[in-house]
Amino acid sequence: MSLNIKPLADRVLIEPMEAETKTASGIIIPDNAKEKPQKGKVVAVGKGTKDEPMTVKSGDTVLYGKYAGTELKLDGKDYLIMRESDILAIV
Repeated sequence: MSLNIKPLADRVLIEPMEAETKTASGIIIPDNAKEKPQKGKVVAVGKGTKDEPMTVKSGDTVLYGKYAGTELKLDGKDYLIMRESDILAIV
């Protein structure tokens, strides 16, 4: 994947996973009732700071807070850019 964006310092670019469209029992969830995804794939990583090296790398699947990051759209796809400290866990 060739994106023309390189996060700076401790920032991470994440591609959110698709929101659930069905419940476990098979009920279809309408668009206006879908939850924001809190899981995504790391696309690009900054170099970190001199005090804090980066612990995530490109290709990692991560969990993040519901309202974490800044949404942006590149080449018709949605992405989030956030600080590494906003990431809760690597899955």
